[in-house]
Amino acid sequence: MLTNTNREVVSENIDSPTQDNILYIGDTVFFHNSFHHFFRNCQLATDFSHTKQKLKEFEILPNLIIIDIPLNHFELVAFKVWTRANEFHKIPIIYNQSELNALQIKQLFSQKLVDDVVSLEDHYKKLPYKLKFLEKLNNHNGLMASHSKNNTTIVQCKLCLGNKILDKVISTIAIIFCLPIFIIIAIIIKIESKGPIFYCAERAGKGFKVFKFFKFRTMILNADKKIKELENLNQYSNNTKLPTFFKLQDDPRVTKFGSFLRKTSLDELPQLFNVLIGDMSIVGNRPLPLYEASTLTTDAWAERFMAPAGITGLWQVSKRGKEEMSNEERILLDINYARTRSLKGDLKIILQTPAALVQKTNV
Repeated sequence: MLTNTNREVVSENIDSPTQDNILYIGDTVFFHNSFHHFFRNCQLATDFSHTKQKLKEFEILPNLIIIDIPLNHFELVAFKVWTRANEFHKIPIIYNQSELNALQIKQLFSQKLVDDVVSLEDHYKKLPYKLKFLEKLNNHNGLMASHSKNNTTIVQCKLCLGNKILDKVISTIAIIFCLPIFIIIAIIIKIESKGPIFYCAERAGKGFKVFKFFKFRTMILNADKKIKELENLNQYSNNTKLPTFFKLQDDPRVTKFGSFLRKTSLDELPQLFNVLIGDMSIVGNRPLPLYEASTLTTDAWAERFMAPAGITGLWQVSKRGKEEMSNEERILLDINYARTRSLKGDLKIILQTPAALVQKTNV
């Protein structure tokens, strides 16, 4: 890491720009203009959304990404997972030190969210040398990945097409078939308690994409605000460094009819609309609340987001409702599905789902 107190002596002079391309995320005109003296091409992006658009448009990918905006941890994690899902994760990322405090720098390195932190104000002239070092460091892994990239892409495309067709067909048929059930459930929810029929919340799906998630409401109003009060009852609580999920056995926030909906999994039916519009798949990993998803920041845990969000999945059919399931076991099941998913495997999970609908415990 290059900081204000760690100044290096550069023994070489750069007479002309290198053949490297960089992508600068920020709005400091001085840096953007200065980089043109050291790199062949310097593209500008204003935020992570703009960066994703730029990366998709590039014919030649940048050799380096420089981030010079205030840190938003959740957005950075989402961007890192997106780069993994879209074959951009080999591009080194450097963050400007001036936008970070000491704790944030430590967090970025421990969670492997950046390759380095540099004080651009003092060391922007040395970036070509820093890039050479990072390229040498990543060169071996890059060569290994390039050999298998084409075949992997073909397999993934076929799988995605098959899953999309399967999702559209099943969700359309299921919505039509379940329409009378939708109406009956909606009436009972309204009669039993005050509040909306549907529970809508933001969830993180494939590639950390955030979307509106639909369920029938099974809890009292403002149930989310009572999480802090009930943390000691969390089924997935632990004293380890593992990410923590939140789920209660015999949750006091759940209404009587809501308990029935959960036990029969009928509360999940509105997610068919999420599938129909493309936010979710019939089979996949559970879409997580943002406060849970933001804890899965390391490369190991973030791998679960390589698979789509699903109504049912490997976790639901193999472990759902079993008290002995650990926090780590749940994550590993998600990662296992992301690594091994196939159309045949998804069909098998769909066939196993009816037996898992009625849960053994009230969670």
